[in-house]
Amino acid sequence: MIKTTLIGHACLLVQSKETTILTDPVWFDYLWEEINVLCPSIVLEKDKIPPVDVLNLSHRHQDHFDVRTLSYLVQDKRILKPDSIVLAPKDDLLLDVLNELEFKNIKIVSDFEPVHVNDVVITPTASLNQSSTAEDDFPEHGLLVSDGEVTIWNQVDSQVNPDIIQRIRELHGQIDFFHSRFVPLLEGNFAYNKPLTLPIDEYCTFLNVVKALGPKFVVPGSAAFRCRDELNFLNQCTFPITQDQFIGDLASFCPEVPSATFFSGDVAHISAGGIRIDKQSSDFVRVDEDDSHRIIFKPNAEVPSIKTQTCDLEKYKKEMKVVNDFIENSFLDLILNSELLSGWQHWQIVYQLEIFGQEESQAWTIDFGQTDKPKLHKGDLGKINLYEGISSSEMCALVEGTTSWDYVTLCGNYRTFNNIYRITDGGFELPPEDKSNYALEPLMDIFPWDKDMDRRKFMRDVQRWKGKA
Repeated sequence: MIKTTLIGHACLLVQSKETTILTDPVWFDYLWEEINVLCPSIVLEKDKIPPVDVLNLSHRHQDHFDVRTLSYLVQDKRILKPDSIVLAPKDDLLLDVLNELEFKNIKIVSDFEPVHVNDVVITPTASLNQSSTAEDDFPEHGLLVSDGEVTIWNQVDSQVNPDIIQRIRELHGQIDFFHSRFVPLLEGNFAYNKPLTLPIDEYCTFLNVVKALGPKFVVPGSAAFRCRDELNFLNQCTFPITQDQFIGDLASFCPEVPSATFFSGDVAHISAGGIRIDKQSSDFVRVDEDDSHRIIFKPNAEVPSIKTQTCDLEKYKKEMKVVNDFIENSFLDLILNSELLSGWQHWQIVYQLEIFGQEESQAWTIDFGQTDKPKLHKGDLGKINLYEGISSSEMCALVEGTTSWDYVTLCGNYRTFNNIYRITDGGFELPPEDKSNYALEPLMDIFPWDKDMDRRKFMRDVQRWKGKA
């Protein structure tokens, strides 16, 4: 028999007769750049969590790979025993963070290569996120756990296809219990002026995975968080599907597969004789408040304007000086030396950067379509077809290198749009559809979202939390 307990979001405690596995622990609010909190909120009595034999980390996204929780665990010699095994993907940055935090017994896993621990076989499953068309270029995996009697699969965030599903079925036959992806998150769509509608194709893949896998039982998994109170407006345009909605759709799409909601503190007992879910029966975690009403999808509801997060007047003055000095003295030179300059000129872009302070904003505009060398103009030019609006606090942090686009694009204080086209003699030209929306945005070019930025972000968290209780 195997027992799974949902602690929070993607964090599961999986227990067989002889082995305890902890997956993707995120135990503290705030999480992911301090933008999100667990939802529903939980009461977690960490001193009651049983010791674990295996810590499994699926990938480096911060709602699965939380430096604060990992720093806590490496110091808690009761939960994470000296001989506990840490399973991790072959991701240099993730492994560097673990080494900086002084984890031991790290084992790098590979797709479908089984790991034997006591009475269970643990098998990482493949993900398509590293394909040529995917946004993420780092490895991740789902997780199969079998005790020889029953098998569970936690899909986590992995993207799968029929070949991967077939491989899972070849290894273990019919899966007994499936923690399925269920919500296509729209994080960042608001900032990039992308559609705030349910991405039907992606959502249908989640339903199709359940249908193709044909497990004995399925529960929604890995999406139990929301934006914190100060960013509450983002909840209405980020989470287009709820657990209840997914369960209802599954009942119509594949009625042959039993399903149920699964919240923090719920415990599933999986045996050859059947599956039983005991609601709120964990002795170390439970739902504190069912605040899931905060993520009801209303993408056309009112949203606040951009505003600096700096309240202190003296700090704000210094912040504005940093921003103004950068724009007036460095911005145009960086633009004129960019590899994207010919693209901005080809598309005859009129670009505007608008900085939002405590009460008002200031805009700067560049017309790349003019015949002379582009100039920085303070104010409007009457036309904009590429726009970036950002708070002075986020702009200052980008200039000083103390933030990342991960935060800036998700905090609600950066917004962009474009309506790029080019008129020729009797013709109308549009950019290629396969170009990502932000490829032509000057701030993204000047402050590139690259591996160095990701490394700085994680190492700031290591410095902040290492050695602290």
